[in-house]
Amino acid sequence: MGGTVNPGGAGRPGAMSGNRVSGRSAGSGRSGGSPADRSGAGKPSAGRPNGKKRKLSKRQRAIYRRRRIVVFSALVVVLFVLGFTVYSLGRGAGAVINVATGNASHAVLERSTSPEPHHSATVKNCTAKNTRLELTAKTATVAVGGSLDWVATITHEGSDSCIIDASDSGRVLTITSGGETVWRSDSCPTEARTLLMAKGDKDVQTITWNASRTSDQCVENQDDLPKVDRGTYVGVLSLKNAPKVKSQPVTVEVQ
Repeated sequence: MGGTVNPGGAGRPGAMSGNRVSGRSAGSGRSGGSPADRSGAGKPSAGRPNGKKRKLSKRQRAIYRRRRIVVFSALVVVLFVLGFTVYSLGRGAGAVINVATGNASHAVLERSTSPEPHHSATVKNCTAKNTRLELTAKTATVAVGGSLDWVATITHEGSDSCIIDASDSGRVLTITSGGETVWRSDSCPTEARTLLMAKGDKDVQTITWNASRTSDQCVENQDDLPKVDRGTYVGVLSLKNAPKVKSQPVTVEVQ
């Protein structure tokens, strides 16, 4: 029996082996080559050649610096304007609130509280030609040991300005009884109160007399002075630097 011989079978095993080998080789060709080829290595980069940074010329660097300076300066100006605006709005709102709540302070400027003017050589002292003094008593009588208010008024009547000391030591109230001086407003030194008087200006002050008697020495506390007796007393205003400038005498009674 020696087995069946397949015609042409002598070449089949070899063909099968050849197919397997050729298929493996074909599969290797379809895989797309080496890993380096698949990953894209070796391709030129889309950016700068070889990954190097771009070098700027001196002119370009100077332009960039100027741009930065301009931008920074503009930012500083904007911040300053914004801060000033906020500060101004805050101050304005505070002032409005103070006025609305009645807390705003009101300063009244009077000639009596104005700063003392500088006495220059071109401005002269007031004299009898351009100054008038007036004296009035608020009451015609006062009790022994009481007090009496006198109103002293200085009026400038000249055309040229002049300087006057309107303090109690410069514009003096003198009270007499008979031929005796009883009281003077300059018995104690006072601070100068220099006024620059122009035509039509007036200065009005109140001087209080405690119906007391002054002495040759200064006594700060008027209550420590001895009281005058009942009788008739006369008050007169005068300027120490211009004795001819006097007011009309005013008579009062101490009862």
